[in-house]
Amino acid sequence: MGAKRRGAAAAPAAPGKKRGKQDVCAQLCAALSDLALKERAAEAWERGEPLQHEAVSVEPAPFRHGVISGFLAGPAFPEALRDELLGLSFRGRRNDLLSLQQSEDLGGSSEPHVAALRHALREEFRAWLSAVTQTELEPTLDISCAKYEYTDVLLCHDDELEGRRIAFILYLVPAWEKSDGGTLDLYSTDEHFEPQQIIKSLVPSWNTLVFFEVSPVSFHQVSEVVSRKCRLSLSGWFHGPACARAARRSQPAPPRSPHLPCDHEILYEWINQVYLDMDSQAQIQEEFEERSEILLKDFLKKEKYQLLCEALQDKDIQWSSRGPANKRLYEAAEENSLPEGLKGFLRFLRSEAFFLLLSNFTGLKLHFLAPSDEDEDAGEGQAADSAGHSSPKAEQEGSEAHADGDAQQPASVPEAQDGSGSSPLCTGELRRWTHGHYTLVHDTQATEFALDLLFFCGCEDWDPDYGGFTSYIAKGEDEELLTVNPEENCLALVYRDKETMKFVKYINHQSLARMKKHPNRAGFWDFSFVYYE
Repeated sequence: MGAKRRGAAAAPAAPGKKRGKQDVCAQLCAALSDLALKERAAEAWERGEPLQHEAVSVEPAPFRHGVISGFLAGPAFPEALRDELLGLSFRGRRNDLLSLQQSEDLGGSSEPHVAALRHALREEFRAWLSAVTQTELEPTLDISCAKYEYTDVLLCHDDELEGRRIAFILYLVPAWEKSDGGTLDLYSTDEHFEPQQIIKSLVPSWNTLVFFEVSPVSFHQVSEVVSRKCRLSLSGWFHGPACARAARRSQPAPPRSPHLPCDHEILYEWINQVYLDMDSQAQIQEEFEERSEILLKDFLKKEKYQLLCEALQDKDIQWSSRGPANKRLYEAAEENSLPEGLKGFLRFLRSEAFFLLLSNFTGLKLHFLAPSDEDEDAGEGQAADSAGHSSPKAEQEGSEAHADGDAQQPASVPEAQDGSGSSPLCTGELRRWTHGHYTLVHDTQATEFALDLLFFCGCEDWDPDYGGFTSYIAKGEDEELLTVNPEENCLALVYRDKETMKFVKYINHQSLARMKKHPNRAGFWDFSFVYYE
């Protein structure tokens, strides 16, 4: 149900046109001609009551929808329609919300069976739907064909777009079981019109049409196809007069905090020494300023990284699901349940010394000692000096003294001074990713300039085909600007502007194969932080 283009009405046949092989007629099932059944369906729809009939059913929950079995009369037409659709050109669509193959809009298609079905939908079925739903539906019809194959999915959304009133899906699938995936999952909603949980799953069935009312609560998804079957369907929308839409709740932004007072000693404790060298930092900054992103491999000391990975498998860690499903689905750690090693790493990411190091890596003013654009030349070495990096020689001496356990320690990072302007802030969390997890692009995501940090753990042998990568796109576009793949002991830094948005790609069924090599690793972890100047 992802297409958004509206199809034009097909031109009527010219008077006196010779009848030929293209004059195909689509006959709808006899149940739609039963006036008594239509009246019962309309009454059930209006009252919000269920109606069960062997051919037509209407259900009020979680939102009003109906199912028509054997929608097209006779076996020949739906089979010919299926063959015709499979001969169309499809384009692969891959973005935050979906992975599938889709045809062009079929509103003007001249394929005989497609044209015949479109005519039957626009005339006979539209009249039936208008009577049942008591909505004056327009002749305008959006319609396209989709193929869902192994690992294809359409995540939680509500279909709301101006003018859409009734959505429909006609399934032309082989014998299908719930275990094949590809179900149409319907969500309940809370008092804020946000999706809560799946309470009904409709299994695709040959020549069955599902329709539902498009509304602020019509959240649904197509679950991932996990078999090698092809889930072929025709879907679209009937349009009608706009109805009132309740304002969406604005979710509160994650809390931000200033850095934690901590001297540079914490850097020596955690970081690979190569990244504490001034020349390395200068090279990193040069590359970052040119590309606005960088990946720092083997970022932590090997022994610290191993301890971190072991701590992440602690069974006492409490994980909470993050939603709502139309924006995200993953697990985040409750910090008070973390073992001390993980708490220590979070303190490191929030420390004053690390803020200053990030300034050295990126050229951003994430500490009051970091040079601004105005005084960059005059104070070029000040930030490095204050972190104990007065020169390459001094750095080497400092690290050797630290490694030998010498009592001589470098100076602490100075306290932030009053009147130094707005303080740099950060927000972050520890996340766990596994099959079925994702985040989606949404309207409130890109609002200001920010530095994103991602540090990955437990992702050895992770294949990008599994998903789980972070993708950056320009607002309103599908084309990727940058992809950050999970890599062991790697720190990714990405600077984004107000027009750049991001998402974590849905982790698909293929990821489960990795458990053959790593039985205790269904997914991976990352530390996700955002820093603001």
